[in-house]
Amino acid sequence: MGIKEVNLNLLNEYLFDFVTTDRKQRFLDVVKHRTRYLTVVIENLYQSHNTSAVLRTCDCFGIQDVHIIENKNKYTINDEIALGSSNWLNIQHYNQSDNNTRQCLETLKRNGYTVVATSPHKNDCFLEDLKTDKKIALVFGTEKDGLSETAIACADEFVKIPMNGFTESFNISVSAGIFLHYLTNKIRNSKIDWQLTYNEREEILFEWLKTSIKSSEALIEDFYHKQ
Repeated sequence: MGIKEVNLNLLNEYLFDFVTTDRKQRFLDVVKHRTRYLTVVIENLYQSHNTSAVLRTCDCFGIQDVHIIENKNKYTINDEIALGSSNWLNIQHYNQSDNNTRQCLETLKRNGYTVVATSPHKNDCFLEDLKTDKKIALVFGTEKDGLSETAIACADEFVKIPMNGFTESFNISVSAGIFLHYLTNKIRNSKIDWQLTYNEREEILFEWLKTSIKSSEALIEDFYHKQ
């Protein structure tokens, strides 16, 4: 019997017996604020601490899905920076295609996302003017080179943060923090249906429980035997 063949809610309730009451409540509180209405794409970052900092930022703002494009550089988690945030996110790696950027962005478009490239060099709109009436995939590139030509070509829109200094861009983790702080506040204070579906919440809780409980696979198998 597989996960899809049982009531995932019942399985989760069974597994919740093996975590503390405080941890269970923490999981339930956090998952209520998770969203897939906004997602983050990171392209070709070569410094692991930058990507890890973005993961931490995504977790803090309730972004559930992060897409990492590895055309040139394979990402490895910097635990001192990420602080375990990768355990609570759904991370998709794109590193098997001849054009991982195109594969990632076209997949997101098919799933209903507007691909929004973050770039200080494109004159489309400022962050405050970005519309949020459709799901958004924010695409971030390296601080040195910016986004690839493929990412620029695939983008539906471009957005930038107003700046008044001499430098041309923010550190990527700072940039991600500004974007996500503004956009998560905007959608949560709107009538947009930004929250996870019931099934999505249960699936995410299941993954969190598996991560948190020692010998979780044995407990899951035990649950199946009792059905």
